[in-house]
Amino acid sequence: MIKPPLCPLTGLPAEHLIQRVSARLLTDLWRASFGVKVAGQFAGVRWFHLWRSPCGLAFFDPPVVGDDGFYAELHDAVKDRYDATRSEFAPASRLVPPRATVLDVGCGSAAFAPYVGHARYTGLDPHGATYNAAAKIVIETAGAHADRLGAAYDVVCSFQVLEHVPDPRRFAGDLVRCLKPGGRLLLGVPRWPSAITVIPNFVLNAPPHHLTWWTEPALRALAEKVGLEVEQVEHLPCPPDNAILYWMARAAPKITGTRYFSGHWSWAAALIWSWIAGRVCSAVRRAPTAGEPLDMLLVARKPG
Repeated sequence: MIKPPLCPLTGLPAEHLIQRVSARLLTDLWRASFGVKVAGQFAGVRWFHLWRSPCGLAFFDPPVVGDDGFYAELHDAVKDRYDATRSEFAPASRLVPPRATVLDVGCGSAAFAPYVGHARYTGLDPHGATYNAAAKIVIETAGAHADRLGAAYDVVCSFQVLEHVPDPRRFAGDLVRCLKPGGRLLLGVPRWPSAITVIPNFVLNAPPHHLTWWTEPALRALAEKVGLEVEQVEHLPCPPDNAILYWMARAAPKITGTRYFSGHWSWAAALIWSWIAGRVCSAVRRAPTAGEPLDMLLVARKPG
């Protein structure tokens, strides 16, 4: 019997094993779906286990993180998606006061910057040159930035980053260290369940890319652990740039739920069908604004 690992958020033992996934299957899925090689990163790993924590967080064990080579290959495969409009951008921008100092952690190509032209924006990304060498991005981790500048910002935001880090509590703690007392943290994550967990064998939602799956209770537990006061958790629909995800999920055979990855030929066929239908439908129709939520935005304030 497998001993449950400790939740990376609460430190409590996981309460349920959702699925065991072979590293070989994920290696094949990454190669077939995006032409990305991960065998080297998975060296010594035979199985990944997807666990559910009592707080509602799902997490993979072991938490193998994508290296620079992985993300360089993935960027080349889906580079049009790196500049896509995030569902969090518009609602988050409305929460940024005029002339506020804003730190965007894991900013990629700094696509959020135009949304906060009324504020003083700083983009931060340890892999910033990978996404857009021309963008003015501080190439530094959140922890190093907090060590160097301390509590220097009115607003700290991070969109679609938390699910990639092996220690989300420490990462969020570094973001809080960058916040002035009374400042606001804006955290955007993919939602579980959502389109990306309905699509069978959707490897973007697996190591070494996504290491955690988030629910609203998990986000609220994270805020509590790092000493923040939650103002709201907003559930956001699929943005127009990602309409293909909405339509892939609509077209996908409903076979996920108790498991999400399988080497059976029927799952491969289901993924191919979902992709074809998603491409066709998204070419002629946008995702509805009232569709099933895809992402969540945590809005929380630092006391003081």
